[in-house]
Amino acid sequence: ILSDSRIDVRLLVESALARVIEQMSTWEPCSHLSRFNRAAPDTWHTLPAECFDVLSYALSLAHRTNGAYDPTIGALVNEWGFGSAGARASVPPPEAIDAARARTGWQRIQIFPPERRVYQPGGVEIDVASIGKGFAVDHVARTLEAHGLVHHLVEIGGELRGAGCKADGSPWWVEIERPGLDVPRSLLVLHDLSVATSGDYRRYVESEGRRYSHALDPRTGWPIDNDLASVTVLARECMQADALATALHVLGLEQGMAFARDYGIAAIFRERQSDSLVEHLSPATQPYLD
Repeated sequence: ILSDSRIDVRLLVESALARVIEQMSTWEPCSHLSRFNRAAPDTWHTLPAECFDVLSYALSLAHRTNGAYDPTIGALVNEWGFGSAGARASVPPPEAIDAARARTGWQRIQIFPPERRVYQPGGVEIDVASIGKGFAVDHVARTLEAHGLVHHLVEIGGELRGAGCKADGSPWWVEIERPGLDVPRSLLVLHDLSVATSGDYRRYVESEGRRYSHALDPRTGWPIDNDLASVTVLARECMQADALATALHVLGLEQGMAFARDYGIAAIFRERQSDSLVEHLSPATQPYLD
């Protein structure tokens, strides 16, 4: 960050992150989202503007992907041990997965944008972990820009957004995360651009010699079972890049590439083939890598 020494940048960033956590963290029992998840059936609740905007985009993506992306999978996330309920050492029984899946469904959530109200049908748990980090990156970046700090690179958990340039005038070069050393090195310039990656190689459950990814398919209730090691998405907003990377990862290479083409999404798919990884680029990606 290139900053005015009179501005406490650390305080700005911490304040911005605290606001996101207060609204959207499912790990904080008093957050707005946690309270919504515990709310009585058949009730309406007003959410803060930022939280409502994140949920609205998540629901719109759920609609466009026919449920391959779904922000209502909180019960499934916890059942598999990837949420605030704590980790587990084995695969949950099928009946428990079915019970958690019965509490999901983006179609069950109704929203009323003029008043930022959201309907809780009962038992639905919203989890925005697949979009929240990206939004937090955007929120920090906008906070810095509002204080005149137009040159910055913001990173949270591997999701990044860059604007302006470094102190020496050089651009913000970043390397796309590689799930293996056999993948070509890819560099990007983040100039008013964000990048996010969804991968299956960091968080998982191992049981009886098999690895189960933390990336869940809401349509089945089970972790994804395709050959994609990761999907990286480039977009202006990190919130969008974050959510889209997850959605494309769940869709898989064929459907995900078709979706990326249809919507002009810049995406890099990394597919496992035998003992190597093969990259597939959507058409919208090429200009960023030239």
